[in-house]
Formats: sequence, C-alpha cells, structure tokens
Amino acid sequence: MIKTGNPIISIYTEMTPNPETMKFVANKLLYPGKSIDFPDEASAKPSPLAVELFSFPFIRGVFIMANFITLTKTPETDWMDVIPSIKAFLKEYLEDNRPIINEEEIAVTKTSASNEVSADDSDVVKRIKELLENYVKPAVEMDGGAIQFKDYHEGTVKLMLQGSCSGCPSSMITLKAGIEGMMKRMIPEVKEVVAEAE
Repeated sequence: MIKTGNPIISIYTEMTPNPETMKFVANKLLYPGKSIDFPDEASAKPSPLAVELFSFPFIRGVFIMANFITLTKTPETDWMDVIPSIKAFLKEYLEDNRPIINEEEIAVTKTSASNEVSADDSDVVKRIKELLENYVKPAVEMDGGAIQFKDYHEGTVKLMLQGSCSGCPSSMITLKAGIEGMMKRMIPEVKEVVAEAE
C-alpha cells in the first residue's frame, strides 16, 4: 500500500561532544523556535514522542529543538547497536504525523528559564540574554544542546544546561573557559557563571 500526502522523512545522526548523547536530525521541523528538555521519564508527559522514546530501555534523556532530537543513553549501551532502531522508530513516528509536543501540558509544567528579553529585566540581564542568544546559542545547538538563562544575582550568572550539554564532560570547560570568559570581557558586572540543574 502506498501512503499519500505525508512527506518522506529522513533522519541522520550527528555525534556530540558528549559521548552519552547523539543528535538525531530530521528533514522536518519538530519544535520550531523553541526547545524542551526531558531529563527523565517522569518529566516527559508533555511530549507523546518523548514518552515513546523513553520506552526504549537504554534512553535516559530526551531533548527536542528545531529539527533535531538529542538522546542520552545509558553508559553500557553502544550507539552503533541502537541507532538503526531509533532512526526507524523516528522515521515512522514522523511520517505518521504523530504529535511531538502538547503545548497545554507544557504550560502546566514549564520552569521559568528563558533567553528572551523581557521588559522587567535589568540592563545587565538584557545584555547577558542577548549575548547568550547571539553567540552561545548557535554554537551549542550545533552540538545538540541548549543553554538557558536562569538567574543573575550580584555578579553570578546561573545557566541551565540542556540536551547534550547536560552531563557532558566538556560542558564545564565550555561554561568556564568559553562562556564565563566571554561574559566577563563583554559584561564587566559578571564575575562568575555557574550551571544549575533543573
């Protein structure tokens, strides 16, 4: 039987700096202009896709953004053993046009971490968010992750690491040497950048 009306979905993988995560890229937008992180099965309720991905016994985390999904696996699992079955699952799921994110569920469960500048942000916070949006975001997205602004208080910037950035061995180097160094140079009020868990 030939299906009509639904586009053919292709999925390819990209390695990330974190050996426990793999980026699965689709030729379809999954969550345009937004990102959402499900660090465990209990948090996955707003995404029917994430719930199904957690049914694979080796999946420990799901991050969905733009046209890709970053999956975190258990350390004893070899990516080469499981990539074909994940790609086949994602291809079928997306070709069937099944739901990715349930926005109503997110409104109930979402934490307040955002790089969007709001009217009540201080001048320093506005500059921090603009720097994250313009310089940091494009680089970490290429690696299958995201970094969200959480808080700024007395020189300390708190950021939330998501996707491949969460638990990545090199993320602390990126955070301290890369992001903290750039922020201190460009925003003199910033003294330290720290990562905060969700």
